Amino acid sequence: MNAVPPRRLSPRDDLGVEVPIARPVRRVVSLVPSLTESVAATCPELLVAATQWCTHPADLSVERVRGTKNPNVRRIVELAPDLVLCNQEENRRRDVERLREAGIPVWVTRIETVDAAFPALTRLFAEALGVPAPSWLLAAEKVWAAAPPEHARATVIPIWRRPWMVVGRDTFTGDLARRLGLHLVHADRPERYPRVDEADLTRGVELAVLPDEPYVFTETDGPEAFPGIPCALVEGRSLTWYGPSLVTARDTLSRQIAAATTR
Repeated sequence: MNAVPPRRLSPRDDLGVEVPIARPVRRVVSLVPSLTESVAATCPELLVAATQWCTHPADLSVERVRGTKNPNVRRIVELAPDLVLCNQEENRRRDVERLREAGIPVWVTRIETVDAAFPALTRLFAEALGVPAPSWLLAAEKVWAAAPPEHARATVIPIWRRPWMVVGRDTFTGDLARRLGLHLVHADRPERYPRVDEADLTRGVELAVLPDEPYVFTETDGPEAFPGIPCALVEGRSLTWYGPSLVTARDTLSRQIAAATTR
């Protein structure tokens, strides 16, 4: 009996690019930590490789293909995945193009707000991977449906130092912060992640939120730059990832911020 050939579909990714996908999808490489965790929590048997920054789940045991900005394209092609998952912000266009030129289908997400995360992930599962939307995604959407607090606290969220870089406008993290009742004082700048000098870093700031990624802020590295200003040391994954962490991120971050502002 002849084998049934795979069905071929060409859904469009978040950038409107047609992605030729053979069903069923059996081999996936993820170059985005949030998407790696999302797939691992939903259909882990599909993952064959991920980046070195894909730290969740902690027991993820797949081949590592370097980082988000310098993936080992040659090795990814050798792995012959049915699909590679990327993100417009986290991955380089030239790496996406090199994979596509090698005949590897690449699905690119664009997630700049909390609201955008839910349909983008639903489409990724349904149209790209061919699996139902997971229960954790539905639970996360309910968690973030609640209105933000009425009072917005003037806040800065650094993501790097030497030089200082902070979260600005039109970012997923900025939108998530707004929903927590935080007003980013540098969101009026044209850059999405502006560089600021030390004088501007603290001007008009009521709260500093210091994540542990991409720069690892700690109790001894970061708070000293904000004298007299409450500093909340938070889990970067809760603040910047759009995957299963969204289920617990609102409660986790709210508690960490409350603890910093009531000391």
